[in-house]
Amino acid sequence: MDSFNPNRASWGGGLLSPLSPTFIESLEARSRDVQERTFCKWLNTKLEANGYPPMTSLVKDLSDGVRLIQLMEIMGDTSLGRYNKNPRMRVQKAENVNKALEFITSRGVKLTNIGPEDIIDGNLKLILGMIWTLILRFTIADISEEGLSAKEGLLLWCQRKTEPYKEVDVQDFSLSWSDGLALCALIHCHRPDLIDYDKLDKTDRHGNTRLAFQIAQEHLGIPQLLEVADLCDTQHPDERSVMTYVAGYFHAFSSMEQTETVSRRVEKFAELMQSVWTSRNDYERRVRELLRSMAEMRDTWAAKSFAGTYADAREHAASFQNYKQTTKRSWVTEKQDVATLFGNVQTKLKTYGLREYVPPPGLTLPDVDGAWNTLLKAEAERSKAINAEIRQIKENLRRKFADLANDFERRLRIISTELVSIEGPLEEQMDQVRALQTRVPALSDSLRAVADAEDECRAANVDENDYTVFTVEDLRFELELLSQSITKKIAFIDNQIVSRNMTNLTPAQLEQFESTFRYFDKDESNTLNQSEMAAALASLGIVYSDEDMDLIYDQLMQDYGAVTFEAFINLLVDIMEDQTSPAQLREAFRGIAADKPYVTELDLRVAHLPANATDFLRQAMPSSANGAGEPEYDYERWLDEVFDSQDGF
Repeated sequence: MDSFNPNRASWGGGLLSPLSPTFIESLEARSRDVQERTFCKWLNTKLEANGYPPMTSLVKDLSDGVRLIQLMEIMGDTSLGRYNKNPRMRVQKAENVNKALEFITSRGVKLTNIGPEDIIDGNLKLILGMIWTLILRFTIADISEEGLSAKEGLLLWCQRKTEPYKEVDVQDFSLSWSDGLALCALIHCHRPDLIDYDKLDKTDRHGNTRLAFQIAQEHLGIPQLLEVADLCDTQHPDERSVMTYVAGYFHAFSSMEQTETVSRRVEKFAELMQSVWTSRNDYERRVRELLRSMAEMRDTWAAKSFAGTYADAREHAASFQNYKQTTKRSWVTEKQDVATLFGNVQTKLKTYGLREYVPPPGLTLPDVDGAWNTLLKAEAERSKAINAEIRQIKENLRRKFADLANDFERRLRIISTELVSIEGPLEEQMDQVRALQTRVPALSDSLRAVADAEDECRAANVDENDYTVFTVEDLRFELELLSQSITKKIAFIDNQIVSRNMTNLTPAQLEQFESTFRYFDKDESNTLNQSEMAAALASLGIVYSDEDMDLIYDQLMQDYGAVTFEAFINLLVDIMEDQTSPAQLREAFRGIAADKPYVTELDLRVAHLPANATDFLRQAMPSSANGAGEPEYDYERWLDEVFDSQDGF
């Protein structure tokens, strides 16, 4: 176990007071020593990477300007032209140093109080200041986090990454790093496979620091710019040296996260396409089943015969009535549901700029409507056959009821047909649905007139009617279904408008949020009360205290007037967001394919895509065999097929 008393420090064999000039001078000297060693190592990483031998002394190696020019050419990725490569006279050295300093200034780097003579004469303090300026310009200046830059941005990044680790409290670039735990936490946060943080001896400051240095250099390519003693055996670890070293962690892990983003982008697109594929298969399966069931029912009716008795006729009537109240209603619901499912698939495809879905022949909505009309005709014939057996009613009441019921059903069907056929931009669809909604109250008034006519028939013992197949219960059910369909359609379009604008969320996230919202919207009002909102958030793994939930709910009520789908989805945007564009997908595939015009199964697996996403992509993308008989998948052609040409993909 290590121990270090920051209030006591010893150099040269004696104890120094923290307030004495000697102590301050010793602290500055130690800081210069650490900076010289750290900065020299940092510069050597640049030199060695470009085939130059390393430096051993900043004062000695920079004095003739040759190494300084080499460094500027490396950092600036350009040539500084001719210079004295073997200067012997002071004037030649001055020319070299001056050329390098002029280049630094031309790149917008401001140098203060340093000239060629300071570097030639080995003024270490000014040399260290110049190198620190270069480090800021070429290593730290491009670090940004939430609008902050350089030191503040790097510090915020460290704080966010180490926040889950209770033993780590990063407040600066000095004492916060003296026990090695902050470095170990950064490594574990990004690469938990490299270090078991929970098993670290939190009191072993030297061991933890040494372990972090070793893992960073061997597995992450981060050179060890510091020594263990630079962090653990000093009262004030040098801030500039620590920043220079920690910046290496930022750049190493940022590159890793960019690679993961490429794979995640392809994964999200595969999830979207798989979702569309599942919805299309569900639509086709349900339409086939509905058409088969209706055909079987027509065949059953055609095969039935009457025994000629009133009891038999009443039995046929009861069976027929049972069909209308159970089987037919389920078909009415299913017919509306598959039409809604078809519309939802088309809306989703248009929302993400994908090609319109065309069902196979015989499975289109007009095919379903044709089969439904055929069923209604067969149903009418069946009704007439039954009514003919038990007709004991007054003709005028029968006609009166039939006229009202048929007219109501016709008006109802017209509205239903118009509802199903609504298309176009979402805002225009919303206007059309709301216009249909204004026509529903008139239908309710008409339904009361139909009910009055039915009561008159019942009072006259009129139990059958050759002129209609509808009852008030049928029409009321379909009216309620129509009202619900309109309400659901309004909610769906409204939610789709919100979803369309949420380009910073993935399709999978939007589907999850929408299904969660619908599930907890118990009264189907397209709004959530406070308890429903809390339950919905909890189902997504988001839990707040009662006090915080009150504040969130009150704020949403103030901003939106109610917890609508838009309010709910905007609340979640702060937690999870991503977006995918066609151009990004093409770049993502190219990254996985290593710029080849095709990808192989090995490419997909190396990209660490989930197995189900890999299997789907192999099935969906067109392929051809190479000389070894292995499939090569043409992602360019596949993306052209699934995206509209006008998207410029």
